[in-house]
Amino acid sequence: MKKYRCIPCDWVYDPAIGDPENGIEAGVDFDNLPDDWACPLCGAGKEDFEEVE
Repeated sequence: MKKYRCIPCDWVYDPAIGDPENGIEAGVDFDNLPDDWACPLCGAGKEDFEEVE
C-alpha cells in the first residue's frame, strides 16, 4: 500500500499504521479513508495529499 504526504504540513499517512487516534485502523488504504477524513496534524482534506514513494 502506498503512503501519502500532506502537502501543507508534510505529515505522512502510512496505511501500515493508519490513524488510530481518529478511528482509522492499520491496513486501511488511503483511497478507502472516509471522504471527510482530514490530516490529524493540520486539518487538511484528502485533496491536499500526494502519493509518496
